[in-house]
Amino acid sequence: MKEDPSSTVHAENRRLAAIMFTDMVGFSRQMGSNEARMLRLLDVHNQIIQQAVAAHHGAVIKTVGDAFLVDFPSVVHAVQCAQQVQAQFRTYNAEKERDEQIHVRIGIHSGDIVQRDGDVFGDGVNIASRLQGLAEPDAV
Repeated sequence: MKEDPSSTVHAENRRLAAIMFTDMVGFSRQMGSNEARMLRLLDVHNQIIQQAVAAHHGAVIKTVGDAFLVDFPSVVHAVQCAQQVQAQFRTYNAEKERDEQIHVRIGIHSGDIVQRDGDVFGDGVNIASRLQGLAEPDAV
C-alpha cells in the first residue's frame, strides 16, 4: 500500500521569536572579481557574527553563502547582537582599505515562526528577510 504524502505528519513547533537576517553587501558581485579575497573576508565576517550571536543567546538556524538566519529568545537580544555586529565591523573597517572592508545589512522582526525539520518558516522570517533587503549598508 502506497502512503499518501499529504497525510505525512511533520514535527513542527509554532512560537513567537525574534528573527535576525544578515547579508554582506556586494558579496556575490565581488566574488566574481576576487574569489580568494572574498572567501578570506567571509571567514572574518562569519567569526564576528557567530561570536556576537553566541554572546546574545542567539541560535544560528542556517547560513546561505554570506547570509545568516538567526533566532533569538527576545527582541532585546537580537537588537543588542545587531548593534554589536555593526560596531565590530566599524572598528574592523576603520583600519582597512576600501576593498578589504566588510559592510553588512541587518533585518530584525519579531513574529510567529514555524520550526519544521530543522528550518523555520512563516511571516516572522519573511518580514525579517525583507527588512534586511531594505536596510542601508552598515544599518539595522
